[in-house]
Amino acid sequence: MNSDKTIQIIFISVFTLFCALKITAQKTDKVYLSGKDFEHPVQWDFYCTDGNNSKKWSTINVPSQWELEGFGEYTYGRWYKELNQKEPSKEEGLYKYEFEVPASYKDKTVLIAFGGAMTDTEVKINGKLAGAIHQGGFYEFKYDITSLLKFDSKNTLEVHVWKHSANKSVNAAERRADWWLFGGIYRPVWLEISPKTHIEHIAVNPKMDGSLTVDLNLKNISKNTVLEVNLKGLNGENFPSFTFPIKAKTIKESIAAQWKNIKPWNPETPNLYDLELTLKQNGNVLHQYKKRIGFRTLKFKKQDGIYVNGTKIIMKGINRHSFWPEGGRSTSKRISELDGKLLKDMNMNAVRGHYPPDEHFLEVCDSLGLFVLDELAGWQNSYDTETGTKLVTEMVTRDVNHPSVIIWDNGNEGGWNYDVDKVFENNDPQKRIVIHPWADFNGWDTHHYPTYLTGMHRFNAGENVFFPTEFMHGTYDNGHGAALEDFWNRYKESPLFAGGFMWAMLDEAVKRSDWTGDVKFDSKGSLAADGILGPHREREGSYYTVKEVWAPIQFQPKQVTENFDGSFLITNDYLFSNLNSCKMAFKVLSSDKNVLYTNGVSKEIASGNMELPDIEPGETRRINFNVPKNFAEGDVLSITAFDQFNKEIYTWTWPIHKAKFYAAKFLAVENTKTKATAVQTDNTIILKGNTVSVSLDALTGEIKTIKNEKNTIPLTNGPRPIGMKAKIKEIKISQDGDKAVCEAFYTGGLSSIKWIMESDGRFKMELTALKNASGGEGFDGAFFEDKISAFGITFSFPEKEVTGIKWFGRGPYHVWKNRIKGTTYGIWEKDYNNTITGESFENLIYPEFKGYHANLLGANLKAGVSSFKVFSESDNLFLRLFTPDLPKNAFPGSYPQPAFPEGDISFMYEIPAMRDFKPLEHQGPQSQPTNIRIKSGDDGIKMNLWFDFRN
Repeated sequence: MNSDKTIQIIFISVFTLFCALKITAQKTDKVYLSGKDFEHPVQWDFYCTDGNNSKKWSTINVPSQWELEGFGEYTYGRWYKELNQKEPSKEEGLYKYEFEVPASYKDKTVLIAFGGAMTDTEVKINGKLAGAIHQGGFYEFKYDITSLLKFDSKNTLEVHVWKHSANKSVNAAERRADWWLFGGIYRPVWLEISPKTHIEHIAVNPKMDGSLTVDLNLKNISKNTVLEVNLKGLNGENFPSFTFPIKAKTIKESIAAQWKNIKPWNPETPNLYDLELTLKQNGNVLHQYKKRIGFRTLKFKKQDGIYVNGTKIIMKGINRHSFWPEGGRSTSKRISELDGKLLKDMNMNAVRGHYPPDEHFLEVCDSLGLFVLDELAGWQNSYDTETGTKLVTEMVTRDVNHPSVIIWDNGNEGGWNYDVDKVFENNDPQKRIVIHPWADFNGWDTHHYPTYLTGMHRFNAGENVFFPTEFMHGTYDNGHGAALEDFWNRYKESPLFAGGFMWAMLDEAVKRSDWTGDVKFDSKGSLAADGILGPHREREGSYYTVKEVWAPIQFQPKQVTENFDGSFLITNDYLFSNLNSCKMAFKVLSSDKNVLYTNGVSKEIASGNMELPDIEPGETRRINFNVPKNFAEGDVLSITAFDQFNKEIYTWTWPIHKAKFYAAKFLAVENTKTKATAVQTDNTIILKGNTVSVSLDALTGEIKTIKNEKNTIPLTNGPRPIGMKAKIKEIKISQDGDKAVCEAFYTGGLSSIKWIMESDGRFKMELTALKNASGGEGFDGAFFEDKISAFGITFSFPEKEVTGIKWFGRGPYHVWKNRIKGTTYGIWEKDYNNTITGESFENLIYPEFKGYHANLLGANLKAGVSSFKVFSESDNLFLRLFTPDLPKNAFPGSYPQPAFPEGDISFMYEIPAMRDFKPLEHQGPQSQPTNIRIKSGDDGIKMNLWFDFRN
């Protein structure tokens, strides 16, 4: 052991202990032996038995996971399946730490507490065992070490941690799982110093009417002891006190009280109070105990629903692991606050994990308002009854008083031990329900990954309350936002629906301390890349889709035009709040006509507030605002809603005009004195206007070359049809005043394309598809597919020259057919990047550059001298920008993205849907391919585009 470091640690410990004692002698003091979190650690002496940096004494930060500190070996829990590995690493860690205890502790009770250690933990004080070895890596445990301490002297703490448990059921429940397997003391270690007479533990049951019962565990109660109960609001509100006599030698007691004017806790108004319990004897204070609580009434009605404060709830939730790339499962209050705010920002009201989270995360859920499903670990395998009973008791003892915790989970997906169900109830005066996630159990249907048409005694003909504890699987950002709207709207049709939890919040990519080179972050391929957020909480595209779909204010569909009357129908999708508690404001945004040619941005030309009337939860009512006189001068209407805490709920946008208006506004027109020309030589047709010339292949109708005054624009191999077949039948050129025209006629799904070269070099394409479509003589095959998942035209363009894009349309994220919500209208700009969602952790740039972009109205593709601009006169057009790279480390069955059509730059009316955990046919209408019906006399499908290839 390093003697200088030991002296420093002892000094710090003694100073900390004495400072704590000066604060109060009647409270239970909490004195940390470790750091409070992995971001503020304390160094202990450490010895690792195997793997990296093993078989020698050194130091380690506590709390931490030892792999992240450079010791041992990394192991992922699917070692036995996809990874096809032998037994996982089984290294052990030996910890040593010295501290002094003042003489004033002699008359007190001293406990040592571990917030969590993986996985088997033996604790010694001064060479003597503090108690039985603790088994189970996700639970807080304590030992009474009063009799083992040397007072006013140095004490030695030794901790032996086995990464692999000696208990087979613990390994099966915790370490044969789809997550990273770590080792070490990863949550804080502290001392609890209490007076001999003290309140050891309480379990509360606070109801919405202000009534409260408290079950107390007491120590060393003598004669003439009374319990004084006080309640204080966080804003200084005071309430009457209650006093209860306590008989000598009492070890368990229950008391009841009630206060008036209590504001209940719910996820929309998470009101909290400080409960203060004081033991007194003859007027002297023996012990003070404080706990933050919330008053709310839970009722669980089978064949009906889950009620909070008399309101049937629907949970909008996600599954979350305690995780940080540089800390493993060792986190901090800062990270918990970050995560809680992100969940609330997505308009979620619930969260679930596969084991008890850090207590500071529960405190965040209490204060921000998030329902919590608190889970006993057991990923497809359960603890034995003896171990499970101990761990349930530890879990409920720690978490029972949090108002956010509304349900107990006993294991996951088969990891249930029915014998421990009763242990939850025995330790919980609130009698929360116990569920078995994945199962129909005891009236609660938590079916995982149900299909859109789920039924057969589950949905259509179900009798149990339906709330899937996992759905919308998000590997590589697949299934969070994609298809959510369909699933959600259908599930809400059931009066037995109580909400659901998506999988999962985070891409769990750990920063490997044992890797050299450029790649540092490891998500074990697609196994741990399931998040709607990156490992450092980078926001993926689905984040914003969820934010819109789950917004507690929902706009009914309405088209906005220049004749807009200022009214919308909106629905209150809150559970508890009237919309008159929210605020709403509008803006009219306009852009200069040359915005896509310059560095210009949209500007606000009008704004105002919108009055929200009384709209109770579930109601739909009309709202209005006075349309400004210059409304029609704008391009986009933007409306933002804020909740009662001034948090943005969402910002919705609508284009004020149609595509043809914007093309005329934004496309630059030049005055020229010359005419455009069209010339055909052999099989080449050349259209020339001012400095721009475009050559077309007369045999295929495709562009061969594009030139301007100085450069060649490499947009070639198109237009080629997507989702249909076409073959040139006839091509001819003509002059239309100052314009040069080339018309190509096709057999097949593509009917005709008319190319128009303006005298100033503007180049227009007028396409007609599916007008009197026919195979024609010699045409091989159908002219369009029976089920169309992609439809439009495509071109080739060299990706290596592209540096970015500026566009007007919906953005900034790319979309899928079933994930368009979450994007908004505006002027957007982004640099080229090669981000692979769920894998590019070393350079995770959002929004991704490549992919489909919705409602293109105009764009400037930046590619140096090869740059060009395009403007659409057709509404609802998608722009395809290249093909996102596929993950290099995906396991079979991960389906990172649907197949892209040929080419690089495409203009499309139909784009593919993104699949979820299950195939597209198991999803809703927005995910299904398109069927096209063609009738005689139809005008066909039009696509009109302007290209600007000028310098």
